[in-house]
Amino acid sequence: MQTNDSFMIGGHTFTSRFILGSGKYSLNLIEAAVRYAGAQMITLAVRRANTKAPESILDYIPKGVTLLPNTSGARNADEAVRIARLARELGCGDFVKIEIMRDSKYLLPDNPETVRATEILAKEGFIVMPYMYPDLNTARDLANAGAAAVMPLASPIGSNKGLCTREFIQILIDEIDLPIIVDAGIGRPSQACEAMEMGAAAIMANTALATAGDLPVMAEAFRRAIEAGRLAYRSGLGRVLKRGAAASDPLTGFLHD
Repeated sequence: MQTNDSFMIGGHTFTSRFILGSGKYSLNLIEAAVRYAGAQMITLAVRRANTKAPESILDYIPKGVTLLPNTSGARNADEAVRIARLARELGCGDFVKIEIMRDSKYLLPDNPETVRATEILAKEGFIVMPYMYPDLNTARDLANAGAAAVMPLASPIGSNKGLCTREFIQILIDEIDLPIIVDAGIGRPSQACEAMEMGAAAIMANTALATAGDLPVMAEAFRRAIEAGRLAYRSGLGRVLKRGAAASDPLTGFLHD
């Protein structure tokens, strides 16, 4: 069995396919995600990375973990670009997750503004990972704009509702030649496993872990589920019959008179 199953984003290699979204961050959440879920990338909001504040999320993230600043709070491309540049100045590196949301009720991403921000930041050398509503035309525009990955939502942020947009995510996986990272709404390890079986490159989760009864155990469950789903995808899932049944054992050659 092949054990080296890494993937690349913007020229950087990752062996873990779990990414922690740290919107509900705490020391326990980050520690569990790194130790038990194997996270090698963690998002952070720039407002929490203020190096002059008494407490910064940067104080909690272990060395060797890739920082993924997000543009949380941006309402348009100009604001997202400004936040990304600030994150770079704060020493957070070149990775950036674009989040642009005008809608405060459902927190759905603004796809056109996301494409515009992606094009600007990619030209400035950022490794851009845009959060988007799963739409094939938008995904193609993001790829053409220089995105390093595409991050479609599974369901509304923080909802834990799972793969509500499953069929549209599958289209992106089939048609876009970039890592597809399923983001937002994954609430259970089984849902993460299903997304990986579909061919997703990685899973981002936050609320599912942060609101779990036993955080370390849930982090471990996500790690195992993601690994199992990836193995199943690499193996090739078994066929599905459209109708009828097929015996797994032969029905002939026994009970002779």
